[in-house]
Amino acid sequence: MNTTKDTCGALLVALTLVAMIVSLYMAFLYAPTEATMGDVQRIFYFHVPSAWVAFFAFFLVFVFSLVYLVRRDKRWDNLAAACAEIGVLFCTLVLITGPIWAKPVWGVWWTWDARLTLTLVLWLIYIAYLMLRHYMTDPERRATFSAVLGVVGFIDVPLVYFSIRWWRTQHPQPVMSGGENSGLEPPMLATLLVCLGTFTLLFLVLLRHRLRLQSLREEADEIQDRLEQAG
Repeated sequence: MNTTKDTCGALLVALTLVAMIVSLYMAFLYAPTEATMGDVQRIFYFHVPSAWVAFFAFFLVFVFSLVYLVRRDKRWDNLAAACAEIGVLFCTLVLITGPIWAKPVWGVWWTWDARLTLTLVLWLIYIAYLMLRHYMTDPERRATFSAVLGVVGFIDVPLVYFSIRWWRTQHPQPVMSGGENSGLEPPMLATLLVCLGTFTLLFLVLLRHRLRLQSLREEADEIQDRLEQAG
């Protein structure tokens, strides 16, 4: 059984590495240079997939937290915690790549635009989630309070997504299904889709390793408890 899991894990890592190489080629060489922004627009192929993975991870936190509140099974709490950590990582990448893109295009690193502000709030919510898990010592209370925050905190995700549709913002309008003249050229769209797939594979690799780490940590805690009882 473990051999099968190790083989699947190795194949997933190999597939992710190949996809990353293809994505880099497409982002820097295959996709045409954007007429207005120039080469700096290529960060789009990393910025948008990072946002997608962050939203996806926080959605899974929402789902796993709900399931934990119903079933009270620690496995769901572990899944929610792992997804939250990965979501924060990719949300951080969004907040880093965004200003790098914004500076040459807008002339400023940051502006209190609706989408930018709500994304920062989203990041702070899940930073608070991780801090709650770190500082609360009682396992059951920690899991319960974290699950509640994981459910409530997800409310900000649709607010971030729809902010550029509901309010006038400096952030660019949607380029996919965003109205007239908002579509990407076919090579750009193909590059974006490949990058989205690659970042999703990377999420799965990180999630698998994070859960494995959690399993090893629990085994180490059990060994330590036995040694303390024996002593």
